[in-house]
This record gives sequence, C-alpha cells and structure tokens, in this order.
Amino acid sequence: MSAGSLALLAEAAGLLIDWEDVHGTPRTVSDDTLLGVLAALGWPAETPAQREDSLQRCLHGRVQPALRTVQVGELLALAADGAAEWSDEQGQAWPARQVRPGAWDVPAEPGYWRLRIGQAEHAVAVAPARCFSVADATGTAMPRSWGAMLQVYASRSAGDGGIGDSDGAQSWCARVAAAGGDALALSPLHAAGHIDAAFSPYSPSDRRFLEPVYAGALDGLEAEGALEADATPADGLIDWAGAAAAKWHALRQSYQHFRQAPTELQDDLRRFEQQGGAALAAFARFNASALGEGDPALQVYAQWRTARSWWRVQERAGVAGMALGLIADLAVGFTPGGAEASAAGDTALRGLVLGAPPDAFAPGGQVWGVSSYSPDGLRCAGFAPFIALLRAVMRDRGGVRIDHILGLQRLWVVPQGADSGQGVYLRYPLADLLNLLALESWRHRCIVIGEDLGVVPPGIRDTLAARGVLGMDVLAFTRSPAGEFLPPPQWRRTAVAMTGTHDLPTLEGWQRGDDLAWRARLEAQSAADHAQAMAERHADVARLARAVGGGATPATLRLAALRHVAAGPAPLALLPVEDALGLRGQVNLPGTVAVHPNWRQRLPSPLPLPTLDRSLQQFAAARRAQEY
Repeated sequence: MSAGSLALLAEAAGLLIDWEDVHGTPRTVSDDTLLGVLAALGWPAETPAQREDSLQRCLHGRVQPALRTVQVGELLALAADGAAEWSDEQGQAWPARQVRPGAWDVPAEPGYWRLRIGQAEHAVAVAPARCFSVADATGTAMPRSWGAMLQVYASRSAGDGGIGDSDGAQSWCARVAAAGGDALALSPLHAAGHIDAAFSPYSPSDRRFLEPVYAGALDGLEAEGALEADATPADGLIDWAGAAAAKWHALRQSYQHFRQAPTELQDDLRRFEQQGGAALAAFARFNASALGEGDPALQVYAQWRTARSWWRVQERAGVAGMALGLIADLAVGFTPGGAEASAAGDTALRGLVLGAPPDAFAPGGQVWGVSSYSPDGLRCAGFAPFIALLRAVMRDRGGVRIDHILGLQRLWVVPQGADSGQGVYLRYPLADLLNLLALESWRHRCIVIGEDLGVVPPGIRDTLAARGVLGMDVLAFTRSPAGEFLPPPQWRRTAVAMTGTHDLPTLEGWQRGDDLAWRARLEAQSAADHAQAMAERHADVARLARAVGGGATPATLRLAALRHVAAGPAPLALLPVEDALGLRGQVNLPGTVAVHPNWRQRLPSPLPLPTLDRSLQQFAAARRAQEY
C-alpha cells in the first residue's frame, strides 16, 4: 500500500493523521484506523485503484455548498459574473455589487439572503460579527451576572413521580432569582426515546424535541392521583425505567382529559402542530412506533405540553427579574438508531460514533456511542439540520451551553464496535458553523457557552472568543503551568466561571477523595497506589486552600472556593447546585456504565436550606464585591 496515497486521501477527506494529545505529545493515526474510517465515510481505500478513485471523487466530485456563509463587512467569495441582486427573507430586492472578480459585497443587515446572478441563485447567510452576549442581555457594559446549574431530573416537586421536571426547575429559578441570580443552566432536555436503567441525558434520540418526562403539571389536565408524590426508591436513586413508565401512563391519562380542555388550549395545540410541520409529524410517527405508543397524536400532545411547561418557567424567570433565565444544554450527538438519525438521512455519519482520546476527564479515552452529522452532509443540505437544531434548543431560552464545542472544528470519530484508540479527528467547517451560530444567537437573544475542555486544538479558544462564544473556566483546571490554582484576576473574561461540571467530583467529594475511592475500586488498584493518589490529592487540597485564603474544614474550604470562583472577571459565573448544597456524590463518572450511579442521584429531601442560603449569599456577594 502506498502510504502517500492513503495520506493524500485521508487529508482530502478531512481526517487529521497527525495531532497532539492532552499532554502535547505528537500522535499519528494508524493506517488501519484510516482505512476503517474512510470506508465508513464512503471513501474505500483498501486497494490502489480504490484509493485513486476515492481521491478523485473526493477532490473533484463534491457538490458546491447549498448555503454559503459570510460575516457582515466581509466579501463573499463566489466565482460568477453578471448583473445581480440581493433579496431578503421577505422578498425585497437590492442591487448587488461585484467588488472584483470572484468577490461580492454583502448586505449590511444579518440574515438569510439570496443572491441572483443572471439565472442562477445562491443562498447566503450573512452573520453578525459575534453572538448575543451577557452584556446585551443585561444592558451592562461589564456584567457580573451569576446563576446555578441544575440536573433537572435530580430536582424534586410534588407529584413529580420520581423524576425531576419543569416544576422542580421553577422552584430553583425562584430561589436563584430571590438571591439576585440571572440564570439557571439545565441538563439536556432532549427527547430520550426508550428510557432504561442505562439512561444518559447526553445520549438522546432527538435533540430537536423535548423529553416529556420532564413536563410539569398543567392546570386542568392532570388526572387525580396520576403520579405518586415521591416515587424515589429507598436508596435515593432514580428508577429511570419505572418512573418513566409511570410518567407516560400519566401522560396518556392527561391526553384523555385534554379532550375536555378549554378551547384556547386546544387552539394552542393546533398552532403548535402547524408550526412543527413535517418534522414534528415525522418525529411523532417514529416515536409512536419505537415506544409502542400507537397514536402519533399522543406524541404531538406530549411535545406540546412539555414545550408549554418550559415556556412557562422561562416566562416566570423573566418576571422574577432574571436577565437570562434558562440556559439549555445541547448534547454533542444523537443515538444512531433514534429519531434524529432517522430524519437525518444521508446527512448523518453512518458506521461511526463519537468519542474522545485520553484527556483529563477520562485517562483511558471515551466512546460515547452517539453519532452526528457529516461535514459533507451538512454542506450539501445547506446546513439545514444544524440551523433547525439551533432554533430548537434556543427557543424560549436565554442561553445555550454547547457540549464539546470543539466539535465545530473537529470530532473524534470511531468505527462502531471499536475502542477510542481506533479513532481519528474529522474536520468540520468551523467558520460556517460559527457564522450560523452567531446569526441564530441574535435572532433568539440567546447567549452561547461552549464546553472548551479536553484536548483543545491550538487557537480555537481565541477563535471562539472573537465570535462571542463564552468558554468554560472550571476551578479544577484553571491553574498555572506549575499546577497552582490561578487567582481570580487571572481567570478569563471570555469564559463562564464555575466550580465544577457534571463530569467532575463535587467540591466536598473532591476534598475527601471520593472519586479516587471509586477509581480504586473499579480499577482494582493496590492499597499502595490508592494511598499515593490520596497523598497527591491532600497536597492539591492544600494548594486550593492557599489559593482561596484558607479553610479549616471541608465546609469552610468549599465556601472559600465559591467566593474564589465568583470573584473573577467572567461576565457570568455558574454554581452547580451540588456544590451549593455541599453534596458529595458525583453526578457522572466518565468512562463508566452501570457500575457508578451516573445520572441517577436525586437532591436531598428536605433540602439543607441553611447550607444552600449561605452558599448563594456568599456566591452573590463575591460577584458584587469585585470590579474588573
């Protein structure tokens, strides 16, 4: 096999043969991995003839993008000549000007435009320079907003049936707003499809639609005694399969009650169905079949009441004075056999799943088991799936957190059934995706937060910051090269500050080494190895204590850490409710399935309100006290 021809094909197909790992060590992808991934992408390369044919098709056979993107003030690169005009989304037309051969002036107003040159039409998205910002939302030049981060399923409310929902989130919105907060960041609310004991909110069936088990009560539509007040098992862990079944049973009863609902509610459902169009109808048919619910109309109803429930929470957040309200979480992909994959058709990756090489979260690497859209598929479809996805998650929200935003530039793809070491990075059209993100961000007045953690390509954080995408500064990783925790003034102004994420131990658990105990148990570490890990953790706890100004007990060190994170120059700081409550349990232990209670832990009942109130007060006070 000619290594050179394989490398040429891999490069043309968008694969990164050479890359650097989390430690900066150069890595080279093996030929076997390249062959497997190329075959899945539709570029077979086993023989010299296949490689040559695939290379020629890859270089010369690709269609032109169905939608071109450009920023306001830039020139549109388009090799065409002749009399031309721009038309906006309402059909109003203006003359177009060719600045020089192959370069056209673009309208000064962001939007989706059409450029007609002779008989040819070209779709063009003209994007603002940056995303909608916290400053735009608050009307403050140097905002110091703050909020909390909630795993929705973990919240509690009367009659939630064992899974937290919009009513539980509403209670947290009220608490945060009363303490002066502007935002409540949520775990993903995507439609899950079939829910079993291995449920993860980051492995959804369809990100365009909402999961009905998270719908709160709607006046007049609830059957008497439809759900138990608290169906959480004695061990305090969610029984996903049982609780979801109970909630769907209640939804069916609610659907029957809906037939006697007031006319305005029925009219609202009809409008919702009309606005959802063919996409909602196809989703309802898919779910009715996949979930064993024979009536697609029930699925439409479930989507309507779920959307209405969350719209109500956002509306009340605004009334309570929150500048942002709810911040949605957009998962990186969808299950290969789910509704979104079915709707995606040829635009989806087939035979490949996403993951990550070894990094600080998972030293052994990860295979997430979800898929996404292919770069070529997105271009051919005029980025329609990406635009529809952004509109779905931004609707009725004040912000969106994009999981693994580095995927807008490259995704680690792995053949189905392989481990993470058999993966390779696949390039994506970053400039186009950022243009569309900025455009939709302003249309929905929705800030954008990007999870820029893990193996971070050089320069990507600067690129994202320049486009108004906020990064994530997490206490555990915000350190000097020597490993010391950075003082607040040295944290980024272009990132959201936070004490932790769902993939990290809580502050209380970290101090005690709870995560290390889990790893020791799961990896069958020797006593000596575990003792060494604990000694290193104790040294790290001492580093944190020095950085934040002391802390004689885990509780006082936690509060000092909260103040430390809140004191920096970030426009927005977010506090996970687990850290606000002083909890020890880790939400998710990356790289584990079934052996750790991932995504199953509910918040305590009753809540330790004195602890919570003090945490919120300390966090809010630290935000008010500093000016940068």
